[in-house]
Amino acid sequence: MDLFAEGAKGQNARTLFRAVILCFIAAAAISSRLFSVILDPWFNFRATKYLVANGFYQFWDWFDDRTWHPLGRVTGGTLYPGLMVTSGIIYHALRAVSIPVDIRNICVLLAPAFSGLTAFASYILTNEMVTSPSAGLLAAIFMGIAPGYISRSVAGSYDNEAIAIFLLVITYAMWIKALKQGSMLYGALCALFYGYMVASWGGYAFITNLISLHAFVLLAMGRFSSRLYVSYTTWYALGTLASMQIPFVGFLPVKTSEHMPALGVFGLLQLVGFIEYLNFAVPGRRWFFYGCLFGSVLLGFFGLVALTASGVIAPWSGRFYSLWDTGYAKIHIPIIASVSEHQPTAWPAFFFDLNMLIWLFPAGVYFCYKQLKDEHVFVVVYALTASYFAGVMVRLMLTLTPIICVSAAIAVSKMLDTYLDMDSPDPDDYPMEEAPESSKKKKPFEEKEEKPVGIFGLISKGIVVGGMTVYLLLFVLHCTWVTSNAYSSPSVVLASRMPDGSQHIIDDYREAYQWLRQNTREDAKIMAWWDYGYQIGGMADRPTLVDNNTWNNTHIATVGKAMSSREEVSYPIMRQHEVDYVLIVFGGLLGYSGDDINKFLWMVRIAEGIWPDEVKERDFFTPRGEYRVDAGATDTMKNSLMYKMSYYNYNSLFPPGQAQDRVRGVKLPEQGPTLNTVEEAFTSENWIIRIYKVKDLDNVGRDHASAVAFEKGHKKKKQTSKRGPRSLRVE
Repeated sequence: MDLFAEGAKGQNARTLFRAVILCFIAAAAISSRLFSVILDPWFNFRATKYLVANGFYQFWDWFDDRTWHPLGRVTGGTLYPGLMVTSGIIYHALRAVSIPVDIRNICVLLAPAFSGLTAFASYILTNEMVTSPSAGLLAAIFMGIAPGYISRSVAGSYDNEAIAIFLLVITYAMWIKALKQGSMLYGALCALFYGYMVASWGGYAFITNLISLHAFVLLAMGRFSSRLYVSYTTWYALGTLASMQIPFVGFLPVKTSEHMPALGVFGLLQLVGFIEYLNFAVPGRRWFFYGCLFGSVLLGFFGLVALTASGVIAPWSGRFYSLWDTGYAKIHIPIIASVSEHQPTAWPAFFFDLNMLIWLFPAGVYFCYKQLKDEHVFVVVYALTASYFAGVMVRLMLTLTPIICVSAAIAVSKMLDTYLDMDSPDPDDYPMEEAPESSKKKKPFEEKEEKPVGIFGLISKGIVVGGMTVYLLLFVLHCTWVTSNAYSSPSVVLASRMPDGSQHIIDDYREAYQWLRQNTREDAKIMAWWDYGYQIGGMADRPTLVDNNTWNNTHIATVGKAMSSREEVSYPIMRQHEVDYVLIVFGGLLGYSGDDINKFLWMVRIAEGIWPDEVKERDFFTPRGEYRVDAGATDTMKNSLMYKMSYYNYNSLFPPGQAQDRVRGVKLPEQGPTLNTVEEAFTSENWIIRIYKVKDLDNVGRDHASAVAFEKGHKKKKQTSKRGPRSLRVE
């Protein structure tokens, strides 16, 4: 009895020790995200403030008339509310226990707090794959500090991914638990977290299809079981009902092609389960039953094809096609291709975001493949699909990072357990059916016979363990450097290094937004490219034509057309949309490459998609196919509103004939552009933000362009009348 009591105390001590380590890991994950605060996107913050101030039902019915002018935005039906509701619940819960807190602080710290929860979820998921608890702890610390996840979860990164990655990992953990135990409880928990995920992020489709793919692969491998049937049926039925409660999703789970694989696997499981029951009830008819199963599958497949062709089920979206054909979006949906996060991932990005985990990842997948239990099949399927998607789109590095952390942790744990020659695992660490043979043949706490290790064995173990320790320390160093330098820089505050190594802060964005807030009417409409819409709405508190929501491609194309056309075309567009000011970003003076001239071709392409006869991308290229802004630029380029606003009065900063664009590295024409329909209202200190005021109608009701054209025509007519008819003039 004393031996068992001592064993129980030892087990309790180990459990407590792991819990303490996990708490330290969560603290490290949170603190590593606090190098600086970058509050973005601003719309989510503004929506959360509205929710807290007006209540849930008012938020649900909120019509935001300060965005997408003059269309407005039905907010409740065009966003995933999970992020805002989570912050609102935390705010009211803290207020209920008399803890005064500002909603801004909750929004800033939400992503770091959930990163600590993600570390716990990674521990749970990894422990379902292997029995060694060290693997779970390693996965937790990898997930806590890996730059691939930190990039979207630093303090103030108030986007949907702030809570979505935690929900993704915990949903998968509950799915594996449900599958291993055949538990309806864990299946229901999986559906609960899945519904929360649907309310929080559009990437929920990845979970939907990965779970269904895992179930289908198990069926194809002949691994149908009651556990699989119970877990998948519970998850799909409850999860689909939960997802349909979100207005932005609605009936999409039963009406779109992206959700049909999950529905198809659900139907297939019902058929297979019914066939298995018939085999048990009526033996000897196995091949007949399986023939009926095959026929039913074919009938269901062709039925889905027919429903899709008839329009009952919506076809695959352009976003789906862009994942399989990297050139599809550039041709058919340029607004998607224009986003830098939607570009294919460069190879160095994998090493930058994941460091040594990227080469440990295949080893962990290999160890899972060697055992290939149901949960290990999930690791293999997840690794293959996420690797492909992360390769075709930078943003999907987020979905790859969890499985890389889990797989790398399995590989490192296996290596350290082997070369450290640790004691035999405690039987309590294993499920009863998986206990190693050695633990069954002797008493649980009987000391094992130690085998002598030679000097060469000790040296080899020391080299391997020492090398892995160095790698782990370098990994921590790399993660800290990347987080503090690359992922902790606010998007509205730029930093550069002076020749003496000191840091120089460039604050042009906030300077411009503050000018708009203080010097324009509260209802002044601002036209800018959609990249800056959330910031203008949140920081300047002014209505905008387009923002980062990108729900109306035609409206964005209208702004692109105004920017890429001559003033005579742009001015009526601006007047029609009641534009008061135009804001552009110009980096030619300072060498800031993220300016609107570098984004300009995307404006042209998006506008050309709607008005192919009026806006043509080829008109902005020289006959040799060059995109130029110097003296060799095309007339279409030089006459565009964007070009004129960017380089207006720019020559005045340089000696005559010496004006240069430091981004494009070219010398500009000696004679700069002139503007007729807009006038310069504000230029920031470093010329990064330039704001122009749209001129009013003249005193007889004409717009400025028409007045200029009229005056030119009137002067020409007057000169002709003075000189007389051409036939009577003496040459």
